[in-house]
Amino acid sequence: MKKTSTRLADGRELIYYDLRDDAVRDAVDRRPLDRTVTTSEIRRDVLLGDSVAVASHRQGRTYHPPADQCPLCPTRGDRLSEIPDSSYDVVVFENRFPSLAGDSGRCEVVCFTSDHDASFADLTAEQARLVLDAWTDRTSELSHLPAVEQVFCFENRGAEIGVTLGHPHGQIYAYPFTTPRTALMLRSLAAHQEATGGENLFDAVVERELTGERVVLEGEHWVAFVPYAAHWPYEVHLYPKRRVPDLLALDEAARTEFPQVYLELLRRFDRIFGTGEPPTPYIAAWHQAPFGALEEFDGVTRDDFALHLELFTIRRTSGKLKFLAGSESGMSVFINDVPPERAAERLREVASS
Repeated sequence: MKKTSTRLADGRELIYYDLRDDAVRDAVDRRPLDRTVTTSEIRRDVLLGDSVAVASHRQGRTYHPPADQCPLCPTRGDRLSEIPDSSYDVVVFENRFPSLAGDSGRCEVVCFTSDHDASFADLTAEQARLVLDAWTDRTSELSHLPAVEQVFCFENRGAEIGVTLGHPHGQIYAYPFTTPRTALMLRSLAAHQEATGGENLFDAVVERELTGERVVLEGEHWVAFVPYAAHWPYEVHLYPKRRVPDLLALDEAARTEFPQVYLELLRRFDRIFGTGEPPTPYIAAWHQAPFGALEEFDGVTRDDFALHLELFTIRRTSGKLKFLAGSESGMSVFINDVPPERAAERLREVASS
């Protein structure tokens, strides 16, 4: 992998990640852009104990542009975009409309491929490995920023999820705090550790699923399963079999196997509902240990956390979506219409479709 860092016309950082070591990235951003001004603010909810990012400047962000005006495609002739070069393998750049900025953290966009009509599932294993390497590199770089406590790499796919740009891409949020979902995991981890005399909860969960009926696919170094208490109709958790706290700690064997396992998982998601259906909308979310202090979690360390990816779709059956209505939105109590065992069975059935 070759990494080349440059700047866009408004001062934002842009980074090329290339498969070839001889790639030259010296194209200049020719757009007449003013420097980006953001109004991001973090506000603490004293009743719930969580935080909300208020970012009014995002109201003006690019919204469903036609394909010939996509800002994530390469620059071609007079068609100028966020990527100055005429081609690329993987590109990461600072979001022009970030939810988090400055002392409130940082937001980046990750373009998986220059092919506007592709998806992550269409990538080759070599391309998917390059994305993994880019996620890892950004996790490392962002973790060293003074304001950053947790790094979150994720992909939103599909208009049903709320995606406003059709080009295959993901995002990275660098938060100035430990996110509420991660804090819940850490508290459960600490409680289980105390109750069992030191057993790791993540290890116990993976061990239980490996011998059960909810495994979707398994490699030498990774296992994907539908969790016992899945919140979403089709939800899969992907874990490395050797527990590590973050992407940085994956060994070469796990990195090498990851593309085959993950690409197969994404392709099965696109086959769940049969042919003729639009591409399956999904969220793919990496959960990594925070880089901040963990004193409040009763003896838990970063190494006790288990890196994993959670992949889920909001489509519950053909032509129907799972909406977060009263119970889910009002009380955070999910109601799942698809039994996890049936979801796992279906994802195994479509393996060779």
